[in-house]
Amino acid sequence: MSKKDIFGDDVNEGKSFEDFEQMFAQSEAQGLKTRLSVGDQVRGEILSIGKEETFVSTGTPVDGMMFTRDLLDENKQVKYHVGEVIDCVVVAIKGGEVRLAKKGSLAASTDSLEDAFDMELPIEGRVSEVVNGGLRVAIQGKTAFCPISQIDSKFVQDATEYVGRKFEFLITQFDKKGRNIVVSRRKLLEMQKAEHEGAFMLKHQPGAVLEGKITRLEKFGAFVELEAGVEGLIHVSELSWSRIHDPKEVVSPGQAVSVKLLKIEEVDGGKLKISLSLKQADGEGSPWTTVPQRFPVGTVVKGTVEKKEVYGLFVNIAPGVTGLLPKSKWRDSVDANTFENKKKGDEITVQIDQIMFEDKKLSLGVPGESDDQSWRASQTSSSGGFASLGDALKGFTIKPK
Repeated sequence: MSKKDIFGDDVNEGKSFEDFEQMFAQSEAQGLKTRLSVGDQVRGEILSIGKEETFVSTGTPVDGMMFTRDLLDENKQVKYHVGEVIDCVVVAIKGGEVRLAKKGSLAASTDSLEDAFDMELPIEGRVSEVVNGGLRVAIQGKTAFCPISQIDSKFVQDATEYVGRKFEFLITQFDKKGRNIVVSRRKLLEMQKAEHEGAFMLKHQPGAVLEGKITRLEKFGAFVELEAGVEGLIHVSELSWSRIHDPKEVVSPGQAVSVKLLKIEEVDGGKLKISLSLKQADGEGSPWTTVPQRFPVGTVVKGTVEKKEVYGLFVNIAPGVTGLLPKSKWRDSVDANTFENKKKGDEITVQIDQIMFEDKKLSLGVPGESDDQSWRASQTSSSGGFASLGDALKGFTIKPK
């Protein structure tokens, strides 16, 4: 087959090669795009033309499919050839298939509501008013109904904020006469979210350190937006090496953070659960790994009372390192009242008495307590000595002269 057979005539041939060279130069300069989104414009080469479907290169590892009817002229004849470069629009991405429409065609502009319904294509509409149970949406001269539960992916109580704004919708119910058209924005958002999450899973593996932004706080943790449509959770236990009671002690909405990706898993309903850690993002690991070197037994150190219980004081001596000073160790101390009056946040001087490394626990004592205990032990030993002497003298009789 000659080049003329492929490209049509010499003029088209030159133009096609020129377009291809331009595309190649752009891909070299910008890097090959790895994924597409609905609405993207694509300039690609026609790879094959079938009776119903035509395949076009997209500049990504996945080729796009378009309906051959998009290539017909006014005489219902295909006016393009394999190898020609055409401008297209991504109209749908579903199950790994990229669906295209020729730029400027009926499907690309989605002028046909019936096509948009049949092909599950997004269509633009303007919210005109709030009505009972939902909103009225003006779509290409028709009035559609959007249930309030379908206007957004989040719970909406007051829908007035959407009035007058334009959004993309999917048509979920269609009447050719235009009397009963139902649309959903939520379904489209969920499809786009699943698409973004799928691409995220391909790009990132557990252990990666990512940049994100805190979106909202809950008692159990903080949510982080990693990419558009991709959100993960930092559990409260992963926010800091120190014990905290509320995420707001560490982060706030809108704050930029670096986080470590711990786990990606699918939960009920195919939803993606992304677990993150703020405290592990710096790569230093648990502060407990260096406790024996930093705080050997006998070390006297200043700390802060973290919590007070009837049986003792929890004292934080370093970020992520907390030990227990039992009440029994200060009860008989000359400073017993001082320890008894300590409250959360107060500074206190303690001594490292015991390190239980495997359990990540520290037993603390009062500085100088060891000397007191030695004295008590010595006293006990001395008492024992006197008792032994008394026992030795039992039964000893002094005879009268």
